[in-house]
Amino acid sequence: MNQPLFHHLNFEKKPKYLTRLEQVPQLSEEERNRLQPVSDKFVFRSNDYYNSLINWDDPADPIRKIIVPEVQELDDWGKLDASDEEKYTKVRGLEHKYDSTALLLVNEVCAAYCRFCFRKRLFMDDNEEVTKDISEGLEYIRAHKEISNVLLTGGDPLIMATSKLEPIIRQLREVEHVKIIRIGTKIPAFNPYRILKDHSLLEMIRKYSHIEKRIYIMAHFNHPRELTSVALEGLDALMRAGAIVVNQTPMVKGVNDDPEVLMELFQKLSFIGVPPYYVFQCRPTEGNKPYDIPVERTYEIFEQARARCSGLAKRARLVMSHASGKIEILGLTEKHIVFKYQRAADNEDSGKVVLFKRNPEAYWFDDYEESVEELSLAGV
Repeated sequence: MNQPLFHHLNFEKKPKYLTRLEQVPQLSEEERNRLQPVSDKFVFRSNDYYNSLINWDDPADPIRKIIVPEVQELDDWGKLDASDEEKYTKVRGLEHKYDSTALLLVNEVCAAYCRFCFRKRLFMDDNEEVTKDISEGLEYIRAHKEISNVLLTGGDPLIMATSKLEPIIRQLREVEHVKIIRIGTKIPAFNPYRILKDHSLLEMIRKYSHIEKRIYIMAHFNHPRELTSVALEGLDALMRAGAIVVNQTPMVKGVNDDPEVLMELFQKLSFIGVPPYYVFQCRPTEGNKPYDIPVERTYEIFEQARARCSGLAKRARLVMSHASGKIEILGLTEKHIVFKYQRAADNEDSGKVVLFKRNPEAYWFDDYEESVEELSLAGV
């Protein structure tokens, strides 16, 4: 059997980025022709390091599922901005949905493109949500003293040269009320050599991750096989430099929708000191039909995985990033499903618990129609 090649390849040089299906020799010409219309619509990008983790003899390989297009992505499903992020865009490149947190979209490129990405609209030619000039966003943050957390996202900020990322970090550190800088990134999984071969990146983290004001790395490991030895080295380097590293992942059909797989991911993360932070309900984004799982099935898998874990491995919360807020999926009874607003766009809804009649066909909060009860727990 053709096992993943990682241990047999030498990546002394930078991994080579792949932006065309014909650069993937493991795909037959027939497969490339069949998948080309998909990559024409939703761009393909990977690299030879990450492709080496795939068992190409297995058409259902979970790492392949993350990165290789599927024809079903062209099925009619969802919308490009499933969480109405544009609604919360205050100036170009900045979203402000929750009082204390702002998002700076600093980049429209990733090291590779997850097929289930909820921001695939950013990688399309007519996207205007991201700007390379973040001066407006920085000015907005300076003027809004309630903002204590800034999440750098996009795209992937760590695909940027450190010389371009450092001025952003420096200017945010000069804003007294910004206490936490978060960097949302899948670089530790897609290309850990970006971390290990750039000492200036680690020096930048040492410089700006202070005792009282930390830099958080919001890592994105979706499957335990992504936690290779070199990925662990990259994570360790970030932590030794002073960053706090946590992990978040959507639950994705064919990738981690198995309690044993999700349990293994949680456990391995806990072993290396990277807390599982969030598991997301995969958003009903256009193109995501082959990757989405019904909400109630997601909950069952999540709880079965957590039941097999120690306390340190079961810290993740199961949430969905809905237009109205960050909604935790709390539980199921025989007839009902229970949600809680961990954070709401409307502050009055934060802490609210909502009960709906169960709907096994629901993929998103909006698919629940009959509310049974709403309880406000704010301040309790």
